[in-house]
Amino acid sequence: MTATADAVTQFTVTLKIERFNPDAENPQSYWQEFQVPAEGTDRLLDALHKIKWDEDGSLSFRRSCAHGICGSDAMRINGRNRLACKTLLKDLNPDKPITVEPLKGLPVEKDLIVDMEPFFASYREIMPFLITDGTEEPTRERVQSPEQRAIFDDTTKCILCAACTASCPVFWADGQYFGPAAIVNAHRFIFDSRDEGGDQRLEILNDKEGVWRCRTTFNCTEACPRGIEVTKAIAEVKRAMLTRAF
Repeated sequence: MTATADAVTQFTVTLKIERFNPDAENPQSYWQEFQVPAEGTDRLLDALHKIKWDEDGSLSFRRSCAHGICGSDAMRINGRNRLACKTLLKDLNPDKPITVEPLKGLPVEKDLIVDMEPFFASYREIMPFLITDGTEEPTRERVQSPEQRAIFDDTTKCILCAACTASCPVFWADGQYFGPAAIVNAHRFIFDSRDEGGDQRLEILNDKEGVWRCRTTFNCTEACPRGIEVTKAIAEVKRAMLTRAF
């Protein structure tokens, strides 16, 4: 592949997609290859659109904003969890087939679509909202210094794509572990100076399927498309459990 200032690089890429049709007579996953014309600016999501719109309308996958904000198009690309909308084809060595699979550890509904309910169930359990004593309504905003905000700023970036949780071998093992994303979102409130529910969240996570299941493999940090230091956040929640009384 070569490019000039006056032309956009064009090439053909092979996508090897793991497919699954629950309505088939004998539902089993299988691989299917597609030859897709592409340009140097195309993302994997663009290639999936070309297949769905021009070759096989039955191909199923999730996507929404297409700009790395909604988190809906996380999938396993060449063995790594990524967002299809943020992954350029030219960065995936298009001279070789590009493998595309659904996220690992979550039930597959169809093709690249997984059931996100186990993921969101853990998210809901850590109470991802501001908790106060509620004795009186505030008459002004809850003031917070830049230094206080900086303590948890990193974990506010989560877009709930599940890339981190679906990269975790502990989560793969039984699916009961809260998972990195739930702990990251708990961290976001545990260390928020305006919140008064930190001890409740620590108690929830001090469970056999809570933070102590983390084996610090750093898969989650490597998978996060937002660059969150996930493993560091989990370690900070563990430390808070040891230093706070609840």
